[in-house]
Amino acid sequence: MTAQIRTMDARHMLDGLFAIVGTAHVLTEDVDVAAYLEDWTGQYCAPAVAVVRPASTQQVADVVKLCEAHGIAVVPQGGRTGLCGGGVPLVDQPSVVISLTRMNAVRALDAAGRTVTVEAGTVLETLHAAALEHKLIFPLMFGAKGSCTVGGNLSTNAGGSNVVRYGTTRELCLGIEAVMPGGSVINALTGLRKDNTGYDLKDLLIGAEGTLGIITAAVFKLFPEPSARSTAFLSVVSLGAAIEVLNRLQDYTGGGVEAFEYMPQPAVDVICKVFPDTRRPLEGTVATGILVEVASSRPQDAAELEDGSIRLEAEVMELFAELMEEGLVLDAMLAHSQQQRADLWKMREQILEAITENGPAYHLDISLPLAQIAPFVEAMDPKMSQLGIQPLTVGHLGDGNLHYALSAAQGCDWESVPLETAKELVFSKLVALRGSFSAEHGIGQSKLPVMTKLKEPAQLAVMQEIKKALDPKNTMNPGKLIPMGPIKSSAA
Repeated sequence: MTAQIRTMDARHMLDGLFAIVGTAHVLTEDVDVAAYLEDWTGQYCAPAVAVVRPASTQQVADVVKLCEAHGIAVVPQGGRTGLCGGGVPLVDQPSVVISLTRMNAVRALDAAGRTVTVEAGTVLETLHAAALEHKLIFPLMFGAKGSCTVGGNLSTNAGGSNVVRYGTTRELCLGIEAVMPGGSVINALTGLRKDNTGYDLKDLLIGAEGTLGIITAAVFKLFPEPSARSTAFLSVVSLGAAIEVLNRLQDYTGGGVEAFEYMPQPAVDVICKVFPDTRRPLEGTVATGILVEVASSRPQDAAELEDGSIRLEAEVMELFAELMEEGLVLDAMLAHSQQQRADLWKMREQILEAITENGPAYHLDISLPLAQIAPFVEAMDPKMSQLGIQPLTVGHLGDGNLHYALSAAQGCDWESVPLETAKELVFSKLVALRGSFSAEHGIGQSKLPVMTKLKEPAQLAVMQEIKKALDPKNTMNPGKLIPMGPIKSSAA
């Protein structure tokens, strides 16, 4: 799987890598590097000169300097959970993969300032645990938490289920340390919440997918651990009504909604098909299912009432009863134990695996203004059905993000599905409704054609100029995120 070394110069480069990180942490044998060279989806796979595992920021900087001197590209990599081919080399580009998994230290945790400084290779779940030791939380949350790393989260500006309350990775980050092209190091780990001293390089590098530099550490915000949670699964009368339910719940709880996840019947059916031990939260058909979680850190919200219930749960149930009387909510299942809550979240987090196991599918990661979610789905679902396609949709409805997966409808063959026609219909509708074709998974390699076609030309031109200015030798993760060819037109 490794790229063949044909010149003495390349051999000298390998010797240089050995000197920087140690022979044990320069992988070149096929059996050792195979897992690093393939995308999670299996769609992208390419050779590399080597896989390097540095243990410090200085080692990363030295590796970048060495690779640039030898005309070798660098591909930063974290937990290898990406879905767009952003963390693997290109087939025709000699590259060194820089795996940051050895850089996994929690450097500092400031409980008083409620910040934490961690290295890029830290697994997200490890960061969760470190915060909880101080009765604090780091709220970034999604199914890959046990294997993804914070460097990858920053690289793609990951979202997840709690964005509705806490924001994306960018909004949770106060500062970064990064290795730039040429090997210089930016150290901006102050953790300041106010710092107007020039361009915000942090926000430039977050979401850049390693094309401008390699983030090696970051300072994140922490939040008080909730003292009470209320988790429920709702059957709502319509997708449009779900937005009203969300806003009513936000108003009622003072912005306490942490998650508001759209799980319609087809998605639940696929989960139950692939994982038959899954217990459906509600009986019958639930056309518009919503997994909702409200949380509070106020001690009074965790108080036990005379009937044994928790105040927050009782108050949320009162609102659900009101919404049911109004006909907005048809049915509700409230989790009365930690196990019931865990079961609901397990069902939600199994959806990607369930869709993958169910058969071939094309995954769209899109976002829309909240008011346009229902019009989009109501327009697209019938058109997809006419094409022999069954959309398997879930979404972080609270922040307008839909994962709109296109699979073959029952009785239809995937090979005969007019997928390109379906994609054109979806993208056209997205443009008309002012949505985005990439909400939280990044661009990588897979979305470059769409980026070229749909991104506003003026914005794309600025991005190309930034890339050329900061990385004139195109060393940093080339062929990802930014199409570098001529800019033609935009469908917008």
